[in-house]
Amino acid sequence: MFKSAWYYNLLKPPLSPPDWIFPSVWLILYFTIFAAILLYIFKPAENKEIGYIYFTLQLIFNLLWTPAFFYMQNIGLALAVVIVLDIFVFLTIKKFYSVSKLSGLILIPYFIWVLFATYLNMGYFILNA
Repeated sequence: MFKSAWYYNLLKPPLSPPDWIFPSVWLILYFTIFAAILLYIFKPAENKEIGYIYFTLQLIFNLLWTPAFFYMQNIGLALAVVIVLDIFVFLTIKKFYSVSKLSGLILIPYFIWVLFATYLNMGYFILNA
């Protein structure tokens, strides 16, 4: 996958899950993210543009994290990316919830996982600086 000797030699923060957890969790989360955007799209409402902007930005920052962390091996940059991701996931949830409560609610596990990823990234940053 994306992991190299560099990654396996890093000091890991407490609560670091085993590698096999990540693909399973992300599969479920990507399904819920897709369901949330569909619910948002098909719920009739006015002024939904900002929700689309927040959703797109959180998706971009989600996709940027992997190259920043694994390919560039830049833990600090990855931390900055995941913090911005936290913000845009929160804003997406808030906006989606205002249009479709279910759309916002099903993004909460994603937000919790991203906050956990922020904790892990911060731990890698502190332990391996």
